[in-house]
Amino acid sequence: MLIKVLLTVIFLAVMIGVGLYTRKQASSVDGFVLGGRAVGPWLTAFAFGTSYFSAVVFVGYAGQFGWKYGLSSAWIGIGNAIIGSLLAWIILGKRTKLMTQHIESRTMPDFFGTRFQDQGLRVAASIIAFVFLIPYTAGVYSGISRLFEMGFNIPYEYCVVIMSVLTAVYVILGGYKATAMNDFIQGIIMLFGIVAVILAVLNAQGGLVAAVDKLAELPSDVDPSVNGGFASWFGPDPWGLLGVIILTSLGTMGLPQMVGKFYSITDESAIKRGTVISTIFAFIVAGGCYFLGGFGRLYDPVIAANGKIAYDSIVPAMLVTLPDVLIALVVLLVLSASMSTLASLVLTSSSTMTLDLIYRDKKALPGEVEEGTIDDLVAEKIERRKVVVMRVLIMFFIAISLLIALNPPTFIAQLMGISWGALAGAFLAPFMLGLYWRGVTTASVWACFFWGVGLTVVNMLLGNPINPINCGAIAMLGGFPVVWITSLLTKKIDSTIVNKIFECYK
Repeated sequence: MLIKVLLTVIFLAVMIGVGLYTRKQASSVDGFVLGGRAVGPWLTAFAFGTSYFSAVVFVGYAGQFGWKYGLSSAWIGIGNAIIGSLLAWIILGKRTKLMTQHIESRTMPDFFGTRFQDQGLRVAASIIAFVFLIPYTAGVYSGISRLFEMGFNIPYEYCVVIMSVLTAVYVILGGYKATAMNDFIQGIIMLFGIVAVILAVLNAQGGLVAAVDKLAELPSDVDPSVNGGFASWFGPDPWGLLGVIILTSLGTMGLPQMVGKFYSITDESAIKRGTVISTIFAFIVAGGCYFLGGFGRLYDPVIAANGKIAYDSIVPAMLVTLPDVLIALVVLLVLSASMSTLASLVLTSSSTMTLDLIYRDKKALPGEVEEGTIDDLVAEKIERRKVVVMRVLIMFFIAISLLIALNPPTFIAQLMGISWGALAGAFLAPFMLGLYWRGVTTASVWACFFWGVGLTVVNMLLGNPINPINCGAIAMLGGFPVVWITSLLTKKIDSTIVNKIFECYK
């Protein structure tokens, strides 16, 4: 216990120290939200990866989908690396950096308002982001607290409160730069931690070959007379597995907290290096998490009060028998993954609410002169006021998600499915197509907003007749035909305005 407590205290002290070190760079809006648009490839790549993978993946997804699909769940991690990291950087990285800097966009809702010439879109997007980031944040709190409960025997409620306070401290102090620097430190811990834990778990089962042989002897849930499904290439339910891969991989390209990383990177050469770093990071961390979860059936499951398997307790049950030093490393691993994701979520939510709802300034297009310019002193005061409001909203956002985490309505995986389905279902298609296609219309963006949020909410209100994971995947993929067809049938944006926006690619 002394080792676990000591390592955790050192880790938390470093996190807060980074916040204090970077606080001077967080005095302006650009500094607080984007790190001055001068964050290098290593920090950006690790910030992308650590925001991607949190306790939701390590505890919730690895446990639930490792139990359902066995070793084939490792395909989810591979999909996360290839689609969610490599393709995301290739498709979005350069174009997002150039266009958002050209139109002076600081948030995704700001991008929608300026790119599609409708401030109503900006307001709607900011509300969608704020509302649906909350269940995701609650899922992260829930996952990390279950690991702390296992490692320290501290009641779940205390763990949730402690994590929320500590995350708030370093984000409020240092903004995005503190988050990015801490993400780098946390990412190093995650890389070493996941490798060490996999080796320890396999060793406890007699090695890789012996562990796979044990899985192959287990009967299928669908047909108990058939063995070997959990050790096969595509598992007992390939179509269900595909839905999870789509949701967790494609979703990153439509999430505000992920896409925002491309706003802040220094230049195009940094994007090329960041692409490689981020992909390797995802292969090790995501691939490792799901590979580890695939052996969950070799351990006795925890049965919840309703008689069903407590999926969120599968991974903790696998780890509880490890030596104390490794449990301490696991706690730091999940703490690192979760605090980085939490920091990204609360920063995204607070900046969106501040810049797109409370201080919704109308910007001139590139080449135009802004009306009613103000002197530098007044502008500086307004900037400082915006930063203060963002810091207050960070506390507000954490408080709301904390209340949900103290009484979570469903499994972690379902919380994330609802959040990612609504956000990426609404934002993915119009954002990606808006970077490439001049013909995207304002009406098509509205249509996609209604499609993504509507499908997710209606499905939830009906008691989830479609599994939230599959519903999220349908929402994301369905957004593309919605935007394309609506754009062909509705009024185009003035070509002069669109051409000015696309000048950034020349």
